Parts: sequence; structure tokens; C-alpha cells
Amino acid sequence: MSAHPAYGTRQPGISLVPAIPEPAVSPELYRSVFRLHAGGVAAITAAAGSAPVGFTATSVVSVSLNPPMVSFSLSNSASSFSVVDRASYAAINLLAADQSELAVRFATSGIDRFAHPTRWSTLADGTPVLDDAASLLHGRIAHRFAVGDHQIVVLRLLTAEVRRPYRPLVYHDGGYGALAGSGDLR
Repeated sequence: MSAHPAYGTRQPGISLVPAIPEPAVSPELYRSVFRLHAGGVAAITAAAGSAPVGFTATSVVSVSLNPPMVSFSLSNSASSFSVVDRASYAAINLLAADQSELAVRFATSGIDRFAHPTRWSTLADGTPVLDDAASLLHGRIAHRFAVGDHQIVVLRLLTAEVRRPYRPLVYHDGGYGALAGSGDLR
């Protein structure tokens, strides 16, 4: 076991974080920095014995190759939070550059995101998935971590599927777009 004087003792799987005077970074500055950081766009979908829920996310992160795990984060105040918090499974529907309307739909509060024109189906375990997603990651929720005003959710993948060659949809500076480039999309 190693220790760092500023952080205390380190245990496997646990990191100690020193107290930081508040506020370290204002919410406005935080948002302005991340507006300029491009992120891939996905629609996260889940159900927990209720109507399906979904939301647009740019927080999808590859976590582990063996076992295959990915994570995403969700605001505690999100309309989908209570269902995702109770769900056993979730899907990450990765969106292509031509699917910005779907991203906007899943980012809009107060609407039925699964109503027409959204095409979706349900997997055997009850997880809703978007039929038109360019790629799909589906898994069992393995971990949930409360972090600030969000929850980080870790999925242990059960299935992964590339449904078609595509350029990813990215979110940058408040809007959706595509990566520049040419050549084979595979």
C-alpha cells in the first residue's frame, strides 16, 4: 500500500480526495470550458417496470476492456434520474452525424421522447433501444456512484453492435455537428 502525504493512505479501489476550498471553479467557467470540448453524442435508454426513459449524453466513457465496461453520468435533477436509479439494465445508443434531430428530441424535457417519429424496440430484459442508433451498447448496471450533483453509472456490457458505418455525432460549443474528414467510414 502506498501513501501520498497530501491525500492520506490509498487502498485498492479507493482514492482519497483532499478538501478543496469552495468554489474552486464557478459553474459559469466550468460550462464555458466544456462548451469547447467536443464530445460524442449518445441517447441513454432504460426502464424499471415503467414507461421507458431516455436522455442525450456526451458523458459516455470506456472504462474497462476485461470485463467490458462503460460509464455515463446523469444529473440528479434529470427527469430520467428516478427510473435509471432503479433500473437493472440500460442501453447506450451511439448516434451518427445525421441524427442530430434524435439527439435534440432526447435532450428536450417535457415530451414523450419515444413517441413518433422515434423508432424503438424492447430487449428481452425490458431495456428500450433505439432502432436507428448507429451503434448499440447494452448492459447490466454494475455500479452507481453519487458524485456532486450527478450519478455515474457503470454498465457491464452484455452486447455491443455496430449497425452501420458512420461518422459520429459530436456536441461542441452548444451545437451538434460532424467530424471533418474524408475516406472510408469503417
